[in-house]
Amino acid sequence: MSVSTSIIKSLAECLGSIQQNPYPHVPNPPDCQKRASVALVLRVRPDYADSVTIASRHSSTDGNDGLPPTTLADFFAQGWVQNGDAEILFIKRAGRVGDRWSGHIALPGGRRDPPDVDDRAAAIRETKEEVGLDLSRSDCLYAGNLPQRVVTTTWGKKGLMVLCPFIFILTSPTSPSLLLQPAEVAATHWVPLPALLSSSLRTRELVDVSSRFGKKDGPVLRYMLRFTLGKMMFSAVRLIPSESVFASSIPGFIPHPQKNVTLFSGLARGSFGVPSSTTPSGPLLLWGLTLGIVADLLELLPPHNASELWQYPTFTSPDLRLLVYLFTYKLRQDNARHFSDGTLPSQTAVDASTAAVAVSEAEPHQAKPNNVGVGGLGLSSRPSHTLSSMLSGYYEQVNVAIAVFLAMRIAAAGGLGYYAFRTWKLWRR
Repeated sequence: MSVSTSIIKSLAECLGSIQQNPYPHVPNPPDCQKRASVALVLRVRPDYADSVTIASRHSSTDGNDGLPPTTLADFFAQGWVQNGDAEILFIKRAGRVGDRWSGHIALPGGRRDPPDVDDRAAAIRETKEEVGLDLSRSDCLYAGNLPQRVVTTTWGKKGLMVLCPFIFILTSPTSPSLLLQPAEVAATHWVPLPALLSSSLRTRELVDVSSRFGKKDGPVLRYMLRFTLGKMMFSAVRLIPSESVFASSIPGFIPHPQKNVTLFSGLARGSFGVPSSTTPSGPLLLWGLTLGIVADLLELLPPHNASELWQYPTFTSPDLRLLVYLFTYKLRQDNARHFSDGTLPSQTAVDASTAAVAVSEAEPHQAKPNNVGVGGLGLSSRPSHTLSSMLSGYYEQVNVAIAVFLAMRIAAAGGLGYYAFRTWKLWRR
């Protein structure tokens, strides 16, 4: 059995389970009234032989290919589906001032508006507005939801929204054309599931977070912190799309020649010629909140290691990275043990400014002991109610490590200054 065939078979099984056992609705916390929805859109791209056959049949029937399948079982029973490659639709958000997710790789979706009858309706409406794809069409099946997440600020724990992911699958062998809204979407990318599951494409996204610490203390302190702390590293997946569509009218679609980067300008921007993934010319990196959501689905597919490949956020500075490792060691070991026992959900949705805690509930299942459910929640014969987080307490320990690191740097600078002063006095004699 090929890798693609194995993934298609596992995808059919997990989507069937997800559809039959929906995750619970999560009400808004008292300090957070906003809700947002995203659509995880799947398609199956036929292989070459099936594509030729489908095209020939399509032309001989004048485009009338019969009624589309109405159930997931009917869809996955088709030969061209079993031989094809499953793919997920991602968008690259347009650059927008004041948008904390500007330029990020994301799933189509957005904030729920008052006219939306429910969270799923918001995902359908936002997807049509952003990329011109109508998820209510007859050749698109709703396949269930993923754990809803309470999104908070990473450091301040301020509630921002409840994020609701929904899964849809296009059932036609020929996908509809996409129409990008350039004010919101810079590009769309269809990415094969095997590429998302590959360990060779795991990497890190480097983010300047100095402004989070010196936000109220002016640019000088921020530059000093940037130079001292380095950048923060977040787990990421490098995307290799099979098909991309670009909004060519957006600013920056054609990159301008880069000016020479001086020490001061590079320090001010936190970059020395390395393009960020949020820029039009930067690499396509899936990370942060979207990676955490997608990992809930990837965990169900072979080789079932999406959460194991995820790495805790840390820093580029070697000595600070060592302190973070030491201060968070016990917490990470405890989380790894609970995760392997199936008592802790996969909480990998985090970026430089926000974290999303998955709220999930395991329905009664009969499953193998080591099976891992959506959100990394173990499937067992009894329900399990969990609101724990792999990142719960992690940033508190990171703050302690940063404080110790800065104290050590200040002490070292003071000692060096004192030594230089004593040396100067001796030289003066």
